[in-house]
Amino acid sequence: MPSRRAIIRGLAGVTSAAGFAGCTRLLTRRDTVELNLPSNPHADALPARQHAVDDALRTDEHGNSLAPRYHTVLLLGLRNPPTVEHARTVERAMRELEGAYDWSPDGLFHVLAWGSGYFERIGELAAAPVDHPEVLSRTDDPKLETYDAALVLSADDPSTLLDAERGLFHGGSLAGSTPDARLGDVFRVVGRRTGFMGEGLPAAHTDADGIPDDAPLPKDAPMFMGFKSGRRGTQATEDRVTIEEGPFAGGTTMHLSRLRQSLETWFSLSRNERVARMFSGTLTGEDVDALTDDVPFEGGVPEAAREHDVVGHHEKVARVREDGDPLLLRRDFNTVDGGHAGVHFLSYQRSLADFQATRKAMNGWYLRDDSERVRERRNNGILDFITVTARANFYVPPRGGRSFPLL
Repeated sequence: MPSRRAIIRGLAGVTSAAGFAGCTRLLTRRDTVELNLPSNPHADALPARQHAVDDALRTDEHGNSLAPRYHTVLLLGLRNPPTVEHARTVERAMRELEGAYDWSPDGLFHVLAWGSGYFERIGELAAAPVDHPEVLSRTDDPKLETYDAALVLSADDPSTLLDAERGLFHGGSLAGSTPDARLGDVFRVVGRRTGFMGEGLPAAHTDADGIPDDAPLPKDAPMFMGFKSGRRGTQATEDRVTIEEGPFAGGTTMHLSRLRQSLETWFSLSRNERVARMFSGTLTGEDVDALTDDVPFEGGVPEAAREHDVVGHHEKVARVREDGDPLLLRRDFNTVDGGHAGVHFLSYQRSLADFQATRKAMNGWYLRDDSERVRERRNNGILDFITVTARANFYVPPRGGRSFPLL
């Protein structure tokens, strides 16, 4: 890995040759790269936060946000050490993307995030708002991935995602126009995650491995496990996950996991047994059908374990709410990548400590003394039906500082 001094020397040579002598500074904790670009022409029409989409989303009759139906996450590696010229290219490419599509489900939502591998590359991982991912459970052995960056794309039309990917990385056009700058000049795509979220989409993909032929999956279910996700009372607000102070203010942290699902076992249970593991043993299928914008719990989780010999996923993670508010804003989606049913779990949170606390609550190890039937996986929420195969951490800067947030 080149030293920071060597990177700066390299920056000086590149920027001087390009006519940008004096613009050789890497970002420090209080400085910004001077890109010598005109003001972003789309700035007034777009939210300052890259992760802010709630105001543009459709909602259901209960005010719950409806996620775009199709999703792609492109995992990126830098082709060369970062320079100011590369930062200019990235910012210009992102502006081209903004100009090509409306900020809406009918258009395209996009987020450029920077991974723990990037911060390590520039020698500033200790100062970054994210660290390398960790193993967070005794029952999983995920691949711990350290990417330089990720581009998150979401839209209701899957062809829009392909159009954007080709235009940015493979020489294609963006909404029919040839872009002047492409992310592919700076990054190479080293991984690709795809999926979907919405009524009817899981039922259209039941030919994937891991899903039994006779699975009682409702035709209108938005997720493979057959239940609705993302009720607004179970989601942190965009304000709650935004970093409020310091050099990273206006941004957020992002965690990305790959979960492999074991739906043969899941659908071998009765619906009330699935309700007990997803929600709580205190609820029935009829109770869940009546839920609107939240999943409330009246009693404590240890008491529920002692009474029902099973604990639910939702009631466990509800324990880490602050003043009744969740810590994570989930933007996860179903996948059949690799031909097997699963979930790409994508969440935003103010600090990765919030994600870690939520996962610790989900582990439920503290409940084994309350019921001999609740074990590390068995009768312990949905843990017996998912396996975490990969983890990665990212920082999402505000829109105005999204190009090479070097610390």
